[in-house]
Amino acid sequence: MANELKTASVLAFERKLDPSDALMYGGDWNNRAATDNWAPIALREKSVRGTISNRRKSGATDPAKLDADIQSPNLQTVDVATLPVDADTLKVQFTVRVLAGTGQPSACNDAAYRQKLLATVNGYVAQHGGFDELAKRYAANLANGRFLWRNRIGAEQVEVTVAQLKDGAPVASWTFDALSHDIVKLTASAGEKDKLQALADVVAAGLGGSSHVLLQVTAFVRIGFGQEVFPSQELILDRGRGDKSKTLYDVAGVAAIHSQKLGNAIRTIDTWYPEAAENGPIAVEPYGSVTTQGKAYRQPKEKVDFYNLLDGWIIKDKTPDVEQQHFVIATLIRGGVFGDADK
Repeated sequence: MANELKTASVLAFERKLDPSDALMYGGDWNNRAATDNWAPIALREKSVRGTISNRRKSGATDPAKLDADIQSPNLQTVDVATLPVDADTLKVQFTVRVLAGTGQPSACNDAAYRQKLLATVNGYVAQHGGFDELAKRYAANLANGRFLWRNRIGAEQVEVTVAQLKDGAPVASWTFDALSHDIVKLTASAGEKDKLQALADVVAAGLGGSSHVLLQVTAFVRIGFGQEVFPSQELILDRGRGDKSKTLYDVAGVAAIHSQKLGNAIRTIDTWYPEAAENGPIAVEPYGSVTTQGKAYRQPKEKVDFYNLLDGWIIKDKTPDVEQQHFVIATLIRGGVFGDADK
């Protein structure tokens, strides 16, 4: 059967970690227990006169030409977001659904392939006792505040509370000192290992389908009175002359972080790719792509990309190393369209 099996031409998976957008508020660090009156972070425009600082073309060394360019104003209008002048702490809040059904395609036009795929994923679950390894890593990225992105850098204090909700009310809650966690090794400080494990158990239960899991994540970032904060930036493909050069994201007037950006941070658990020892964890992507570095770390020619590993496992019965099994399953949790391009 293995020799006759072919990759389905239609093959798609829904994501199993489903975050909402994150909304941003400002207040006082000492009043974290009562945030109902915290002010939503609003966007505002700022017009600035910048200087010419880009690299000159090779051979462009004429001092007069440079002086003339410097005298031309680099006028820009940008969106900015800051804490109120009487607030020193940023609050970021969102929810995450953890869904069951890993390995079950939302679309697959080959019954035999679907059957083999489900059997393979079930074999992984049986061998590893569930999704514990992946859940620990997802939980670590919630606890360490990686989802804060630039807002985390240079913060004086970062506190993250993750609550499991049922019927709109918390049934369990864990609070972490995010800066005490190792964001590269994805490990907790000694005093928070038990809490992190408890959160990981809940995530694993959600992925395994043994319970419904909805998490509310609340982060408090102490960065200083009136300091700039960093919502997501909108991608504007067709800017006209005189348009803003930077447009930030908001939801009903409240500065926000895209759900896609949160998801990228939560799934930054891939330490199984070549060069991981030097580069640290990257987001789970089929080719190990990191756009900010302009590099794909999982090259097909090295047979470490998702498609080679999946086809080897499903079509050729070549079980990958344990670490690469984790990567394949994590990519299925990520979701996407993975059908055979040649068909």
